[in-house]
Amino acid sequence: MASEYHRGEMDISEQTATYNIFMLLTKWGSLAIAALLVLLVLWFCTPAGFLTSLGVTLAMTVIGIVVLRDKPDAAH
Repeated sequence: MASEYHRGEMDISEQTATYNIFMLLTKWGSLAIAALLVLLVLWFCTPAGFLTSLGVTLAMTVIGIVVLRDKPDAAH
């Protein structure tokens, strides 16, 4: 049985797809949690108020989207 195994011949497309989805959800989920935390902390724990905390949260979210979006692969 052990002789039937040949390294590098297995189809790993499902593992690759699962990894890509996991990384995508981790990346965008982290941004969503960070934005929610900033909103709640600024709103309830500082005298900034709702509108200021919403503005800071929206700015952080836009910057996060720009930084985290997929970049095209560099052609070598």
